[in-house]
Amino acid sequence: MHTSTLPALGLGTFRLKDQQVIDSVRNGLDLGYRHIDTAQIYGNEAEVGQAMADSGVARDDLFVTTKIWTENLSRDKLLPSLKESLHKLRLDQVDLTLIHWPSPQDELPVADYLQALAEAKAQGLTRLIGISNFTIAHMEQAIAAVGAEAIATNQVEIHPFLQNRKVIDFARAKGIHLTAYMPLAYGKVMEDATLLEIAARHGVSAAQVALAWSLQQGFAVIPSSTRRENLAANLQAQQLTLSEAEMQAIAALDRGERLANPGFAPQWD
Repeated sequence: MHTSTLPALGLGTFRLKDQQVIDSVRNGLDLGYRHIDTAQIYGNEAEVGQAMADSGVARDDLFVTTKIWTENLSRDKLLPSLKESLHKLRLDQVDLTLIHWPSPQDELPVADYLQALAEAKAQGLTRLIGISNFTIAHMEQAIAAVGAEAIATNQVEIHPFLQNRKVIDFARAKGIHLTAYMPLAYGKVMEDATLLEIAARHGVSAAQVALAWSLQQGFAVIPSSTRRENLAANLQAQQLTLSEAEMQAIAALDRGERLANPGFAPQWD
């Protein structure tokens, strides 16, 4: 079966390098992960490609995402850069290619790079296309350029401490799926009293509670881990169901705490 839609739980590889990323992907695939998320800027596409090739998992069973870096958004660079990513990943086609960030200071129009990305899809370099870190204004421009139905997901930072509701509400109204990155807030969820209390009630970890909270809202999540037991636990979060009262208790934890904020980030909603 070819995984046509974005699997709800994937393996993130941000900040993982060299042997560390090879081990994480190899362990993840061994445990049953089939959705692997990387990016040009992570500097680990070749290692991710090696781990996938060595795993023996059939290509059709995998869902692989990469992201176009800001320096490659121009029309003359976008497709060649994606071909380079495919070469590193040892694939003929990725399942999903995202624009990693809107062009810094909107130097390039959204329409230009979204249309170039649509061209990559037309050429068969990627099966699906999408966006990441797009504000409402950027989403509006992306929809105008390629249509909402062409946008497979908007991958944004979402966790109990940054619930990004304006962006989520707008995306949902337009029928655009959401992927939550940094769903564990770099491990900060493990120290939160509310999450620990809910976790104790279910006999699970606070990390599993945070992931279940995202999954229950219909988001895809891409937690990363270097430890096999954590990779396994994250996968098991799909079996956890939180009550309405628990979901509301977690909703109250929002404090607008954004962890991904490079100097070129757009004006957030």
